[in-house]
Amino acid sequence: MLSEAESGLNALTERIIGAAFAVANALGHGFLEVVYRNALFEELSLDGIAVRKEQPFPVHYRGRQVGLYVADLVEEDRVIVELKAIDGLAQSHAAQVLNDLKASTLPVGLLLNFGRPKLEIRRVVLAK
Repeated sequence: MLSEAESGLNALTERIIGAAFAVANALGHGFLEVVYRNALFEELSLDGIAVRKEQPFPVHYRGRQVGLYVADLVEEDRVIVELKAIDGLAQSHAAQVLNDLKASTLPVGLLLNFGRPKLEIRRVVLAK
């Protein structure tokens, strides 16, 4: 049985995926990633979802900041969305999202690829 928080998170990711399909259906494939990021930002905002573009998160090693990760989109301070516009997703892209989750301490990430005729979606969860 899902907790209320998990259920709410699932509902949020479903809304984000629905917005991504709306963007993919309207724009098709072939644009640069920034076009999809801006369009998805607009679609999510219109849907009433609190979203931020290019949200920075510090990366730490041994208690010291060693870098800065910048998320494409962050929704409701709970979900990271990493966008791609490439021929196909690789395992390294999912690994990137997992590292993004570690840096941000957010629980769920969505990897969306608009570079193919059919939108590719991968959901990545940070293990507790």
